[in-house]
Amino acid sequence: MDRLSVWPDVRERWILYEDDDILVVDKPAGVSSQAADVDRPDDIVTRLKSYFEARGKNAYLGVHQRLDRDTSGVLVFARRREANASLATQFEGRKVRKTYLACVTGWPGGRTAAVLRDWLAPSREGGARVVRGRAPGAKEAVTRVDVAGRQGPRAILTLDLETGRTHQARVQLAHAGAPVAGDVEYAGGAAPRLMLHASALGLHHPRTGAALRFEAPTPADFGSWLARGDLGEGIYDDPEALGRALERALERRWALARAADGPRATTAFRLVNEDGDALPKLAVDVYADWAVVQLHGGDGPWADAARREGLLDRVHALGFDGVYLKIRPKQANLLVDPRRDDIAPRAPSRGNAAPDELTIVEEGVPLLVRLGDGLSTGLFLDQRANRRRVRGLAEGKAVANLFAYTCAFSAVAATGGARRTVSVDASVAALERGKANLAAALARANGPAGDHSFVAVDAFAWLASTARQRDRFDLVVLDPPSYSSTKHGRFVADTDYEDLAASALAVLSPGGRLLACTNHRKITQARFRRLLFEAARGAGRDVVQIKDLAEDLDFPVGPGGERHLKSALVTLRP
Repeated sequence: MDRLSVWPDVRERWILYEDDDILVVDKPAGVSSQAADVDRPDDIVTRLKSYFEARGKNAYLGVHQRLDRDTSGVLVFARRREANASLATQFEGRKVRKTYLACVTGWPGGRTAAVLRDWLAPSREGGARVVRGRAPGAKEAVTRVDVAGRQGPRAILTLDLETGRTHQARVQLAHAGAPVAGDVEYAGGAAPRLMLHASALGLHHPRTGAALRFEAPTPADFGSWLARGDLGEGIYDDPEALGRALERALERRWALARAADGPRATTAFRLVNEDGDALPKLAVDVYADWAVVQLHGGDGPWADAARREGLLDRVHALGFDGVYLKIRPKQANLLVDPRRDDIAPRAPSRGNAAPDELTIVEEGVPLLVRLGDGLSTGLFLDQRANRRRVRGLAEGKAVANLFAYTCAFSAVAATGGARRTVSVDASVAALERGKANLAAALARANGPAGDHSFVAVDAFAWLASTARQRDRFDLVVLDPPSYSSTKHGRFVADTDYEDLAASALAVLSPGGRLLACTNHRKITQARFRRLLFEAARGAGRDVVQIKDLAEDLDFPVGPGGERHLKSALVTLRP
């Protein structure tokens, strides 16, 4: 796979206009204006500079405006320092005319035009909120609204922003009872994306003074949404809409995709995360040069073979060397054989096969996966952020990794300088793969080996034995399956996690930490916190903090959704 082709710096169609003084681009949804991670910059400015440098051109860009990551549309940059003064004067003096398009529901049927005039102040979440009067820190926001189109409860609005406040259009429309569709932060309804587009921008040329107006084409999703609303699972019957959704996912994952070298090199991540990327019941994971397509539910949109084949063709056409297929039933825990060829073919469904044991890199740590070995590959990608946390906490610590599977947590703890790791899992085969993972990680790290052991036993029995022996650990990783059957009986996270967490807390040293995780869909993050507090009380352990932990940005949640993986770090009093 040619990553520079799949994830280029800039796509030529984004550039609307360029001369010696200014550059005008149509920024796509999914590309940020400002890098969220300074170690992995993925913003439009960084990408444009790299694009120009690769062509031997002047890479200077003067920044005078920003758009939210998932807002598309017109952005203007200075191409030489001398152009900055004029552009700054125009933007700061409200002489630049900014026009947006917004798809909304809830706009009154008889209201064809309006002027929204509010006072906005920063919110605790980093956005904005409407406040009364001139509250401390508040600034006036003025937006003129006209109805450009209407279909039933849906409307496309034209917005002229007279001021330029953070999230101005989004928060004002939400306050008016018509939130932008797809706006998770301000209670917008389901949509293919954040349905806000900077459609036009008017200003005067910084050198000649000529009046200029630049327009970015209306995104095709806007017309589709107005006519039919959120496509939902019907998106798989619209090849063009499906292609646009996959392309947005590519842009959102650009920073990860291009981080294939250096100390934080990562070659495995999630490309599509179901409703979080407006693609229901579909997940697509990247492992080096291959993609793994996961169809959830087994029925619904995937009961139709033509849909499945069309999807596989689309994913392969993105540029991957091969595409593997996993069809996940509604209740995978009841599946007798997860390696059945009808749900997890050993051979790729498209393209070339990956090596039987493929080495990927995560945050600079090599890990081994098997793409054709049943429903699981050997690595849970949604735990990448937690593995990074464990690596940062592990130096000099004794770490217990329960339900260790292929021991990825143990491998990153070892590279982080753990003096001791114990990997516990009932599967001997999984632990054998774990030994290979740890050996590969330590070989790359080239550091002290430490004391690393592997125990093939039921985790419940190991916890009881360890507590009796008064063996203690500084960090325990607890990530059980939602359902399992053991010699001690059946474990169901919904009812049994509290007792399990209490047993894990009992083997922690004073000041120790428990990284607790569950992907049980019935357990919310709020309930998980309460459960862990009760577990600590039951174990008689004094808790200093229970901190909720978030996944990385490649696992977005759809409007009104709950994170699939719930994680928390429990810290005991020293």
